[in-house]
Amino acid sequence: MLGWGVDRLRADMNRLLAMLFHQGVLDEQFLQLQQLEDESSPNFVSEVVNIYFHESEKLLRNLRGLLMDREFSDYKKMGTHLNQLMGSSSSIGAKRVRNVCVAFRASSEQNSRPGCLRALELLEHEYCYLKNKLHELFQVRPLLTFPNTFQNSDLFASRFVISLVYIVTSDVKLRCADGSTESTGSWSDVSTAAAALKAKIMTFAKNQASPTDPLR
Repeated sequence: MLGWGVDRLRADMNRLLAMLFHQGVLDEQFLQLQQLEDESSPNFVSEVVNIYFHESEKLLRNLRGLLMDREFSDYKKMGTHLNQLMGSSSSIGAKRVRNVCVAFRASSEQNSRPGCLRALELLEHEYCYLKNKLHELFQVRPLLTFPNTFQNSDLFASRFVISLVYIVTSDVKLRCADGSTESTGSWSDVSTAAAALKAKIMTFAKNQASPTDPLR
């Protein structure tokens, strides 16, 4: 049953990746980034992408700030921000975001404020879509290490449990906050229950680990 669940998660992840490639959201650079991951840096891609998100959001705020200034005329500065965003998007394989940056830069080179405003709206839309889909992907990927907890080390078990509890408790928090479900207790109650769940799963993972595991 466990293997079936992992196979299903892997199939879901592959379908999501295939869709993003088919839509042109990602390109082969993202696959090259994945190939740089190994046992010593299992979270390399997510760490790089999170840095990209952090920097991109600063650049998007700067671009919107420039265009909202009625006295704006510094299209050269706008071009600098766009070049930075275009370069970082290329480095992680964010193809559609990069392509919008190219069109945006063309409008800025023509000093077209209306064209830049339209391009900014599209850029923000594409960026949000990319971010949401990659977050979906990075929620699934840690769960695929679960079978290895029985063959490798407690470190993998810990990572799995932390990822699982984070996803579950985050979902509960959002559901309670937006009123879509009826809350039966405070957030501290949810946190306490999550901690108890974590302890139980950790005990189970350790008990099921191979006795030949050198790290036990």
